[in-house]
Amino acid sequence: MCGRALSAATVMFHTAVADRMGLSVTDHKCLDLARRAEGPVTAGRIAELSGLSTGAVTGVIDRLERAKFVRRVRDPHDRRKVLVEVLPKDSDEYSWMFQGLRDACERAVREHGAEEIELIISYLTRMTETLHRETKRLQEHKNG
Repeated sequence: MCGRALSAATVMFHTAVADRMGLSVTDHKCLDLARRAEGPVTAGRIAELSGLSTGAVTGVIDRLERAKFVRRVRDPHDRRKVLVEVLPKDSDEYSWMFQGLRDACERAVREHGAEEIELIISYLTRMTETLHRETKRLQEHKNG
């Protein structure tokens, strides 16, 4: 029950963030995936991480580029490849929206001992892995 409530609250929070940024929630989460890649990433990698088709990701990148959140750049090692580079606008102009959440997370960490934090991290890691696996299973099911 509380897992579903957390999931719904997370979706609603990111929907509100995306709305404030002038993005769809899908575009916002693809931007987040690209940012966490720690460097330019291919559209194919964004498709792989998001579960979207490469065609859908092309549309996402087009919209993010028009909004000046990303830009397409040539791969310096293979000029035939195009990479997606996240521009600093995202972190500079919109990080304030996450400050309350960051503060609450820091308070929660301070209120729990190291063993409790390890248990929480273990649980969240397992659930994240499970969600990735289940997402892949559902995607493969629709194709087969």
